[in-house]
Amino acid sequence: MTTTAQEKVAQAAPRDTGSEIRRHELAAFLRSRRERIAPEQVELPRGRRRRTPGLRREEVAQLSSVGVTWYTWLEQARDIQVSVQVLDALARALQLDPTERAHLFRLAGAVDPTPAQDCPAVTPALRALLEQVEPYPACVQNSRYDILAHNRTYGLLLCDLERVPPEDRNCLVLSFTHDEWRSSIVHLEEAQRVMAARFRASMAGHLGEPVWKMLLKRLRAQSAEFREVWDRHEVVAHRGKRKEFLNRYVGRVRVDHTDLWLGPGAGPRMVTYVPCDEESRQRLEQLHALAVERASTSPG
Repeated sequence: MTTTAQEKVAQAAPRDTGSEIRRHELAAFLRSRRERIAPEQVELPRGRRRRTPGLRREEVAQLSSVGVTWYTWLEQARDIQVSVQVLDALARALQLDPTERAHLFRLAGAVDPTPAQDCPAVTPALRALLEQVEPYPACVQNSRYDILAHNRTYGLLLCDLERVPPEDRNCLVLSFTHDEWRSSIVHLEEAQRVMAARFRASMAGHLGEPVWKMLLKRLRAQSAEFREVWDRHEVVAHRGKRKEFLNRYVGRVRVDHTDLWLGPGAGPRMVTYVPCDEESRQRLEQLHALAVERASTSPG
């Protein structure tokens, strides 16, 4: 029996499985996103003449804190395991928008652990309730401090929250890394200590979950303050408390913080800030009026 040249080629060529196709699509997608970013966009020097547009592979590896060889293998569509932590770092380094980020995770066959803009816990009725609470600030958070939804007053209380990417809307991350958010908290060190202690208490029930480990890893990597507080191993339970904020638009406001739990467990909760004096009430009304005006004039 003779074998034709065409049959020999078919026998020699590897069969392309679904996972192989995804790897090649992932490699092509990463290359295309890398090549569209100029070094200046990520505060890197342009340096000597570049043979290709955009960032080099080693620069993406540096920005995302992964090995150059490992990232090169990823762009070569090699069969390697990719953690959600690495995918998250790559999405940030390549400045992916929400749609691109979702596409990256789908190609990698992974589930994005960051909070989605539309959370099943945030029903239309709950969003309506957030609006009815105005002019008082209110939001919905989960036990990791992800901000799942908020009303307009809350959106301007500590910073312009609409300018913060959805994946970064986490009170812990903002309290340890976001300058404007930090400057708006009058008793910042105490707030950081309590939040870290609450996070540790909540994390005890989620120690094996990637999303919790990824958040902890991010906080430890980005904030020496967090590492110092975290290493104290303090734990506290959630409770209402009086707080003070220094808002950039209306000045100091004093509020009573209340958690309204949305289920029987310590999961999502509605956080409300009720003014504890007349001056604070008037200032929150001013802030709400400003937020409404901004919402009415913003595009879209």
